[in-house]
Amino acid sequence: MSDAGSKLRLFFAVRPDPMERDSLADAAQSLSLELDAKLVPRNNYHVTLAFIGEVAVAQLATLQRIGAAQAAPTLALKFDAFEYWPKPEVVVAAARTIPDGLQALWQQLHRQLAVHQWVLDPKRLRPHVTLARKVSQAPVLQAMSPVNWVARELCLMRSELGAPQPAYTVVDTWPLLYDSEKQ
Repeated sequence: MSDAGSKLRLFFAVRPDPMERDSLADAAQSLSLELDAKLVPRNNYHVTLAFIGEVAVAQLATLQRIGAAQAAPTLALKFDAFEYWPKPEVVVAAARTIPDGLQALWQQLHRQLAVHQWVLDPKRLRPHVTLARKVSQAPVLQAMSPVNWVARELCLMRSELGAPQPAYTVVDTWPLLYDSEKQ
């Protein structure tokens, strides 16, 4: 990151705690997938809130200020359905209900990014965790035992491509500031 002309592939996300990650990994293990399918490593589990894409290293501080400015409740999510998405060839754990606080954080983040000329094309928030990639044929998906997840912090993450699976690393984190029970 020392080269001022280099680029980073960045996104904002929420990540599960280790126990929630283990529950999602157990759910992924229960899937009956074709041999070529690749389970996503549990350390890569996240819910993307804003995919920024390629960013000059010089712009990192602006994104960190945007992340630090976010105020949101801790968010209770419930992943309760497996879904197969044919175009990206993935199986995801989906949250069929979107908490109001997550929707508000998503909108606030996109508005603040737009102020700095990062106008993203979000159609809608669709909370999900990718469990498997390279799933070329629709699997028979059983019912999913719900996985409850409390998002406690917002993360700015880096995506590195080139390996058989993308690698995600946390660049910075900010706590979600207040308890949703008190709203």
